[in-house]
Amino acid sequence: MSKVKKEFNHLVFSTESGRHCPICERPAAQCRCQKAQTANIGDGVIRIGRETKGRGGKAVTTISGIPLTGNELKALAKVLKQICGSGGAVKDQIIEIQGDQREKCKEALEKKGYLVKFSGG
Repeated sequence: MSKVKKEFNHLVFSTESGRHCPICERPAAQCRCQKAQTANIGDGVIRIGRETKGRGGKAVTTISGIPLTGNELKALAKVLKQICGSGGAVKDQIIEIQGDQREKCKEALEKKGYLVKFSGG
């Protein structure tokens, strides 16, 4: 069986019509998808940060603002974990990758067509 790679190149925001649904790519006000109401669309920017609080001093890369839900988000997390060569999890629409993997994650997400920014210090 051949595997088909999904591209995540879709319109998220337009200066002309504002936010767009990531599924049907219509303006958010005209969206008819039920998934769009549950999707965490945010401002269209994925933010990558590094946290150590409550983790015994261990660094964790957090990725938030991803306009995906459910299985799509888990699949993206799996790809990122494979690229980084480390473990991780999805908690409350935030992907957590073990270790300081910000540069690798940013590069991988930008290749998929997302706008990515670092957050925090």
